[in-house]
Amino acid sequence: MNAILAWLRALFGADEPALADATAADAADIARLHARSFRRGWSEDEIERLIAERSVLAQCARTGRKLAGFIMSRRAAGEAEILSVAVARERQGRGIAQRLLVSHLGRLMALGTRAVFLEVDEDNVPALRLYRRAGFREVGRRPGYYAGRDGKPANALVLRRDLT
Repeated sequence: MNAILAWLRALFGADEPALADATAADAADIARLHARSFRRGWSEDEIERLIAERSVLAQCARTGRKLAGFIMSRRAAGEAEILSVAVARERQGRGIAQRLLVSHLGRLMALGTRAVFLEVDEDNVPALRLYRRAGFREVGRRPGYYAGRDGKPANALVLRRDLT
């Protein structure tokens, strides 16, 4: 019976993650996901301090109690920088990053943000596809900004999207 219910949930999207503002209670889960997603993960303390900042907007996607993804940005002077976006490996390819990004951009716009920036590894094809579909365009490049997987430096692309 449980197997049938799980199959029906998967088939009809009953396990669709709910989006909500991140709180200090989410810091440990976000830190674990960040560490699994990036070469240098942020600590729980770093995440908690970011979430506490008035200029930071952080949102989570959860399925029940399980963190499926998050997005975090910092606002200043009518602009924002997306600091990090991550989706749990087992939940990737299901549109969660897109839902988080669209929701986040809407929230930023409602807060009076006129432009959003981010940096992304030029070799991160899925992220570039996500950002380009969302209307971001390349406005700069930082040579050798990231430590590449093979030990060679990787370039960062600076992307921008106007919200007005």
